[in-house]
Amino acid sequence: MKDFLKYLLATVLGIIIVNGLVFVIFILLISSLKTIEKPVLVKPGSILHIKLDYPISERTDDNPFKNLTSFSFEPKKQLGLNEILFNIKKAKEDSNIKAIFLDVTTIEAGISTIEEIRQALINFRKETKKPVYAYADLYTQMNYYLCSAADKIFLNPQGAIEFKGLTSQIVFLKNALDKIGIEPILVKHGKYKSAGEMFVLDKMSPENKEQTLEFVKSIWNYMLSEISIQRNIPVEKLNLIADSLLCDNAESAKKLNLVDDLIYYDEFLEKLKNDLNKKSVDDLNFIDIAKYSKVPAKFVPGKKEKIAVIYAVGQIDAGKNDDDKIGSEETAELIRKARNNNNIKAIILRVNSPGGNALASEVIWREIVLAKKQKPVIVSMGDLAASGGYYISCPADVIVANPTTITGSIGVFGLLWNGQKFFNEKLGITFDGVETNLHSTIGTIIRPPKPYELQKIQKYVDNVYEVFLSHVAEGRKKTVSEVDSIGQGRVWSGIDAKKIGLIDEFGGLEKAIEIAKQKAGIKGKARIIEYPEKLPFIEQLLKDMREQAKANFIANNKYYKILNNLTKLQSLEGVQALLPYWIYFE
Repeated sequence: MKDFLKYLLATVLGIIIVNGLVFVIFILLISSLKTIEKPVLVKPGSILHIKLDYPISERTDDNPFKNLTSFSFEPKKQLGLNEILFNIKKAKEDSNIKAIFLDVTTIEAGISTIEEIRQALINFRKETKKPVYAYADLYTQMNYYLCSAADKIFLNPQGAIEFKGLTSQIVFLKNALDKIGIEPILVKHGKYKSAGEMFVLDKMSPENKEQTLEFVKSIWNYMLSEISIQRNIPVEKLNLIADSLLCDNAESAKKLNLVDDLIYYDEFLEKLKNDLNKKSVDDLNFIDIAKYSKVPAKFVPGKKEKIAVIYAVGQIDAGKNDDDKIGSEETAELIRKARNNNNIKAIILRVNSPGGNALASEVIWREIVLAKKQKPVIVSMGDLAASGGYYISCPADVIVANPTTITGSIGVFGLLWNGQKFFNEKLGITFDGVETNLHSTIGTIIRPPKPYELQKIQKYVDNVYEVFLSHVAEGRKKTVSEVDSIGQGRVWSGIDAKKIGLIDEFGGLEKAIEIAKQKAGIKGKARIIEYPEKLPFIEQLLKDMREQAKANFIANNKYYKILNNLTKLQSLEGVQALLPYWIYFE
């Protein structure tokens, strides 16, 4: 009894101490968050400092825990693409902002996300005549492409520029699965539909290699043409630089005109001082873009006439939305809500998705069709809008994409698993049971499918493909045979997608908003309403406290992302309209 009371007291005391610490941490967190909400004033002659050293999502994440730096309670706001673009636009109208400093050594973002930021910077220069400077000790290939939008590019004298061309690599797991006795069974429609090849082949199929090389070359050629315009270097010479690895040190980078000068950071500050007519370097006033987001905009948006921007980001599945999931139930509800709101004059569906469950895609497609009957619906494609991502896009009045967007992949597949050998020979596990009918265990992992069952599954996959084709044909005003000729699961770059009529216009979200205003007959300014709406602070905080079990520094690692994408395959149900693989350009 004495020991029981002793342990009971220790347990109660431990709970009190832990709860007390949590309460103190909570109060400190709230206090730290409140400090960053103070109004920000911009001094005359300021320089907008853009440093993008974090993964860039479509929208700013107000998760207070994600905004804390590792191992400390110092908040650091990470802006999404929407706020980065808005702040560059805001700086155009701000007479206190005299220049932009691009401080970007590495960038974790898709090529189309980079493209939208890059075009915003070019527009900033053209419309304001204000300079944009870039400085780095090292330029990776992607962040050099972003920084090529600057008036002047500077490099550390001992630095370097990576310039070697694009590559897209795929991991194949067939041999590993063979070793452990698991047999994947792929059922698909479309000769280019390469989803699942990583499980059944040990290298790319000829069709997959053909389409991948085509869209990667298309994107690379577009990047070169854009760099050529800004740096006045012929595309042929840029390809020669990449093929021969001519840019092998800082000196060669300058000789090849990839950069304007080789200077150290202190010399760069001196240059800024002289260009901006400051008396000393200490007079240079940099304002970080995250801090600048707290500065009120000079322009005032409209009040009554609204445009809804509905974000569809992640893999498509049934149910509710999540950070990296488009839930068909919730997304359909949001479209329905915008459709029935008379103050909302147009709907923009912002799609950044490799696709997913075909039935879930159908649910969202149906709501887009209904919305289109009542008001203009514009699709704005981000990095990816492929397979199911294109499925939900095709009914729109206008589809806007970047030249570097990955889209198309009009095809479907199903993936079955036979683990009989794994269980029997590797683990010594056997199964037995009873069945009321001949095919009661169809789709189970404990046995291979029978020929008749495979025939039925193939028929179902073919039917889903036919529905997909008919939706695209109706939405894009083409015949089914025309869509089939550019379908078959083939992936296209935005450039080629426009040539074959899968998209209508080049541009980002801002372009989509312009078109939406025009289609809705909005002559003045419109108020942009973003969905899903963000939760009230306390609700968001409680939600984040429950969900923050996984460490953010792990989640932001690209290898973790690859592993995370592989684990998602375990939850796939039914026929999938999914991109063949996850694309990471290097």
